[in-house]
Amino acid sequence: MKPRFDAETAILVAGVVAVLLMASITGWILSRRAGGVAYQSTIANLNARIRAWWMMVAIFLFAMLSGGLGSVVLFALTSFLALREFVTMTPTKLGDHGTLLWVFFVITPIQYALVALHWYGLFSIFIPVYAFLFVPLRSVLSGDCERFLERTATIQWALMVCVYCVSHAPALMTLRIPAFEGQNGKLLFYFVLVVQASDVFQYICGKLLGKHKIAPTVSPNKTLEGFIGGVVMATLLGTALWWATPFTPWQAAAMSLLIALMGFVGGLVMSAIKRDRGVKDYGTLIEGHGGVMDRIDSLCFSSPVFFHITRYFFK
Repeated sequence: MKPRFDAETAILVAGVVAVLLMASITGWILSRRAGGVAYQSTIANLNARIRAWWMMVAIFLFAMLSGGLGSVVLFALTSFLALREFVTMTPTKLGDHGTLLWVFFVITPIQYALVALHWYGLFSIFIPVYAFLFVPLRSVLSGDCERFLERTATIQWALMVCVYCVSHAPALMTLRIPAFEGQNGKLLFYFVLVVQASDVFQYICGKLLGKHKIAPTVSPNKTLEGFIGGVVMATLLGTALWWATPFTPWQAAAMSLLIALMGFVGGLVMSAIKRDRGVKDYGTLIEGHGGVMDRIDSLCFSSPVFFHITRYFFK
């Protein structure tokens, strides 16, 4: 599907670019001010995050505006990198290598090919049913039974989170919504914008107002004040952008609230996995953000919920 680049899309893109420009200017001004080592370290991290955002936004916009296939390729690559990070930090053995080859080079490409072909019936069950059954079968053929359940469950979990859940984001491009034909690119843009803005707002509110930690042993930086402030601001943003979606204002409010809540849950769960493995980040690929999984953890939980609710109520 080739998305329509209309005035509304231009406004969305211009708005994001304007925010990044203001952030870049602010970061540059703050970097010129005198301060201690802690201050300079914080500002350097801020500017690194802003530079990374420029790159991520440019790549996402290119993929989105190139059409449904471009979005599928982008998210397929994202899943591949996230899967690599996830598997690298979890317990696997030599007997799992054959299974992992299938996971990376057969199952993941097939999942995204099904999305590209708009084959919803198979796309929605391929990994939860067929890959779920295939993974232990392929692993057991290696003959290695040590920690078999743990290793198999890890691979299945990685497939579900890094591939199946993430693939629902580009699948938004396949929906045929009445009176919204050719505009699915805006819906994908809207979803990614709200879920990522919620992360940013929660971070800012937490830094400025945070006092009461929600789950200190899981994610020490997540506070009640940051959670409430971030969710409220993301909901307001999503509501204000209702005109770029097939939703009415109150529907956009409900959808953006759902996105923000599910995004928070996703971030918390993925943080628990990092704590379990004793690492701070999933990787170092994205400057200032850690790894790919660190950047899409909230998207993993929110994308399938947003996709299926949109498909059920608006298709």
